[in-house]
Amino acid sequence: MKQQSVRVGWPSASDPAADAAAGGDSGVTTRRVPDFFIAGHPKSGTTALYEMLSGHPQIFMPKPKELWFLAEELRDRPPPLPGGMARTLEEYLALFEPARPGQRVGEATTLYLWSQSAAGAIARLAPQARVIVVLREPASFLRSLHLQFVESYIETESDLARAIALEGARREGRGIPPHTYWPRMLLYSEHVRYVEQLRRFREALSPEQVLVLIYDDFRRDNEAVLRSVMRFLGVDDAAPIETVEANPTVAVRSQRLHELVHAVSVGRGPASLAVKGTIKALTPRGLRRRALRAAEHSVVYTSPPPPDEHLMLELRRRFRGEVQALSEYLERDLVALWGYDELG
Repeated sequence: MKQQSVRVGWPSASDPAADAAAGGDSGVTTRRVPDFFIAGHPKSGTTALYEMLSGHPQIFMPKPKELWFLAEELRDRPPPLPGGMARTLEEYLALFEPARPGQRVGEATTLYLWSQSAAGAIARLAPQARVIVVLREPASFLRSLHLQFVESYIETESDLARAIALEGARREGRGIPPHTYWPRMLLYSEHVRYVEQLRRFREALSPEQVLVLIYDDFRRDNEAVLRSVMRFLGVDDAAPIETVEANPTVAVRSQRLHELVHAVSVGRGPASLAVKGTIKALTPRGLRRRALRAAEHSVVYTSPPPPDEHLMLELRRRFRGEVQALSEYLERDLVALWGYDELG
């Protein structure tokens, strides 16, 4: 894979990829652009994949993992995270500057696959880039995604069946939680339009530039899958690797307590601002963060309950057509692999 660079001026935030293609007359520099992207899905092993690839000597991936920059839908209301997100193409590409000569550079934003705009933006910015996608059986994927949304304050409805039933109202702008960064993400059915998502990337780039992995294969033998990814990226696939399991699914014990910890952490509302101000005055920054994380993991979160098998069956029946279409599109029998041939 040939290393890619782009001449960059001082782009606006409206169309980062178009700005990259246009360049500029003032402050022009030559910057590396990503050689590859882990584009999704969330809750499908992508964090483990990111961490394992980051440990390869021929690969550089910046922190934080999720950069979000090339998805237009994710740039209007960035969540209140330390450091925020890149506002310009210069800031985005600066994240890859620490890479050594000869390293492949990549990033992992798992909502690029869901995004309507990311595939085109990636193709305009880095037309030779390679894209890695991980797909998971729809019902288990949506269950884990919903738990993740509740954990990250995007969703306040803790019951998956009720959250999915709200989709119609939410399409009309009703029933949106007050602190949701990206309301459209709460339209759960849009996350499992697998063929539509893959087609966007394969048409914007080429089929050869998109590697589709199946979550079941990655769970069964993540070392073998990881080495296939290394070959796809053109790096040494015999390099020593340490397999990891990251980003485990958790459930929220108490929605009210969960929101209180979040309010204190971001300083939202007069009461939480007062509490945060007191904590800030009395404790060092690093200790505050560790204390909040400890509170979340020991008090707020717990292991998720067993799935509602009736709901899982209902979701599988609802999305059986998508699985059948995906099987034909990938020429692999996912209907049998995921048990959709036994639904009756």
